[in-house]
Amino acid sequence: MALPEIVSREEWLEARQRLLALEKEQTARITALNAERRRLPMVRIEKKYVFEGPDGPVTLADLFGGRSQLVVQHVMFQPEWDAACPGCTASLDVIPQRLLDQVHSRDTSFVAVSRAPLAKLEAYKAARGWVVPWYSSAEIGRAHV
Repeated sequence: MALPEIVSREEWLEARQRLLALEKEQTARITALNAERRRLPMVRIEKKYVFEGPDGPVTLADLFGGRSQLVVQHVMFQPEWDAACPGCTASLDVIPQRLLDQVHSRDTSFVAVSRAPLAKLEAYKAARGWVVPWYSSAEIGRAHV
């Protein structure tokens, strides 16, 4: 790999300012795109989604926990697997209760959902020391009309 060209400080500053202008344009485009996404209309969910939780079956609406927003992390954990995906595991390993409290203070709930049976999820969660609520879609998580 060839090394970049060596230039004077003034030439570098000019190149950096051109790049900064492009970065600002890109940021403005992304900001506008994100605003457009937020303006998308809502759609009513007509199907009844049910998940298995530690206290029994819960609906999609129940996952909100009385809050107006919900973040669902799909944790890849197939029914035949002995452990969740390593990347998914790493992401949940770093979520302490204080982070969930911060999310809750913003009228948002955070849950994990996987296809593995609840017993597997609960055992894995306990072994990892996770605090994130975790639900199974293995048996009853498919859409019901």
